[in-house]
Amino acid sequence: MPAEQSVPSARQEISPIAEARDALREAILRGEYLPGERLVEAQLSERFRASRFTVRSALQDLAGDGLVEMQRNRGAVVRKVSLAEAVEITEVRMVLEGLVAARAAVRADAAQGVELAEIGAQMRAAVAAGESRRYSDLNQRLHALIRSIAAHHTADDIIGTLHAQLVRHQFMLSLLPGRPETSLPQHERVIAAILAHDPPEAEAAMRDHISSVIDALRTMDALGL
Repeated sequence: MPAEQSVPSARQEISPIAEARDALREAILRGEYLPGERLVEAQLSERFRASRFTVRSALQDLAGDGLVEMQRNRGAVVRKVSLAEAVEITEVRMVLEGLVAARAAVRADAAQGVELAEIGAQMRAAVAAGESRRYSDLNQRLHALIRSIAAHHTADDIIGTLHAQLVRHQFMLSLLPGRPETSLPQHERVIAAILAHDPPEAEAAMRDHISSVIDALRTMDALGL
């Protein structure tokens, strides 16, 4: 009987609002809704098979995360992030991800070290093959793994929110000519520091890497991308 009673409560942990919010967030992150595009409640209700109230609540949650903006007379739209704001957000990421990398260098076990090294090898292969999209995916996997190893839940939540606001800029950054070749040795330095259990070097390496992201954002602006 106790086991049977635990099943419904586990299912109730994910509310309809949370399901709609997460599904819409993923759609925005995949680029299915572009910056400045209206998010029409009726259409979202039909797509996600949720009530208007559920969709409205989900939109309010995403507005709190900085992904959606509630505009007078227009309703909800995907929020545009200017270059200046993208740079500021990335500066905050630089501090937080440096902290996370340092913590990962303390906590990483042998199995996690193998996974880090494998991703590094795959990133090298992607650069050698000129597979920029695959490299971008591996980049995201690497940063996610480092955050998972660090297990700093507060920093992870904040970084996730900041990253979501930069989704368009991150996509364009991945297409910047020569960007994978520039960032590969930076990622390798981060991986090496974590594998060596060297927190100060891991933090410095990560901060230097994110600093180069800021430089790349400014380069994109200069190129009109």
